[in-house]
Amino acid sequence: MCGRYASSRAPEDLAGLFDAELDPARGLLGPSWNVAPTDDVWAVLERVDKGSGEVLRSLRPVRWGLVPSWAKDPSVGSRMINARMETVHEKPAYRKAFGRRRCLLPADGFYEWVAVPATGTAKAYKQPYFIRPEDQGVMAMAGLYEFWRDAGVEDDDDPAAWLTTATIITTEATDAAGRIHPRMPLALHPDDFGTWLDPAHHDTEDLRALLHTPADGVLTTTAVTTAVNSVRNNGPHLLDPAPQAG
Repeated sequence: MCGRYASSRAPEDLAGLFDAELDPARGLLGPSWNVAPTDDVWAVLERVDKGSGEVLRSLRPVRWGLVPSWAKDPSVGSRMINARMETVHEKPAYRKAFGRRRCLLPADGFYEWVAVPATGTAKAYKQPYFIRPEDQGVMAMAGLYEFWRDAGVEDDDDPAAWLTTATIITTEATDAAGRIHPRMPLALHPDDFGTWLDPAHHDTEDLRALLHTPADGVLTTTAVTTAVNSVRNNGPHLLDPAPQAG
């Protein structure tokens, strides 16, 4: 699974990398080395412009944790931060979004934890590892997004009436990641961005075929400081190697 990740690149840089439009009116996010569920995160998505009818690619903030349109309240999103690649196309909560509302969630890398048992001189703890592409390029994690309408807001045109949320698609972990945790976020290859984001592309088998070897299977894993274990901590120091790693 993916329960925490880092996204520190400037929005202008991300917009350039993904050839996307950035609308500051939707809000701007600062860098985060400890992105947690229910945080606002950057998403790249394509929508048909109501005025021109053109398909426009944009970079915009969404909340991490998908809330289906039929949900009674948004709290369900905290339990829907990940969707399994093997079943995402058929699960009721994700099926419609898989067909029409796909996105990319940019990341520097993600964290996973390994339980370290207690010894005679030390308590048990969870050792975090930071997993990222070997070339340190951006990870374009495959995701889905949804719109949830807040019935408590009368005006459809009021921005407060709509909540946009997203989930990360996960797959079996490979390469270095597989030695840490059995699941990992699925990062798409740049050649597949256009097909994945295209809102007019609905062929389930074609889309599932894009969900193959994450990050080309080339990842590096670094044991990092346990400071990342607390969501209250943030900053580039969270990527410092753990003392025992030298």
